[in-house]
Amino acid sequence: MKILVVEDEPKLASFVKKGLEEQSFEVDVAFDGQIGRTMALSNNYDVIVLDVNVPKINGYDLAKSLRSENIKTPILMLTAMGSLDNKVAGFEAGADDYLVKPFEFRELLARLRALSKRTIDTSQQANLLKVADLELDLNEKIARRGGKRIELTAKEFALLEYLMRNRSRVVSRIDIAEKVWDIHFDTGTNVIDVYVNFLRKKVDKDFPVKLIHTVIGMGYMLKEE
Repeated sequence: MKILVVEDEPKLASFVKKGLEEQSFEVDVAFDGQIGRTMALSNNYDVIVLDVNVPKINGYDLAKSLRSENIKTPILMLTAMGSLDNKVAGFEAGADDYLVKPFEFRELLARLRALSKRTIDTSQQANLLKVADLELDLNEKIARRGGKRIELTAKEFALLEYLMRNRSRVVSRIDIAEKVWDIHFDTGTNVIDVYVNFLRKKVDKDFPVKLIHTVIGMGYMLKEE
């Protein structure tokens, strides 16, 4: 894991950095919110550990700023401000977790690992396309329908991915040629129709609900009937 710690107390920052590095984490430290913001925007971190009372930009405002910049990295607020109002303010600012000082290092470690796992799970889910009972795993390059694996060629996989990303929208043969084949469409070829038929035999043939539809004169659409 790569962690950003925004903490203005040198002793605490050093303690956290040393402890995490002993767990084989990579740790960057920022001693004020402005530097922390710059580092968070220019690096990819697994988790950001953020004190509330830091100079220049406080933790609440920094969290809000990062979320406004579409930074989705999990944020753990680490602060002595432990009232319910403080916690609510932290979560409303965009924090994912809140740990009050003083704290046990083991608890910090457990929370960081939980936040990192959540990031990994979200990333994996983002790489799984689903329409009805059809799934396309973009990480493993595997297609399944009803839990049954479908063997696809590389081009069939790319075509199915394009159709699924444009679910419920008509895509023309020109769209498919340019996005899947990366060529200008030749009106004299039926290669796209041939590949759509290949997909139909693999994706729809053995299932009562058909997902790949022809829109006459316009193109194709993948949707539930």
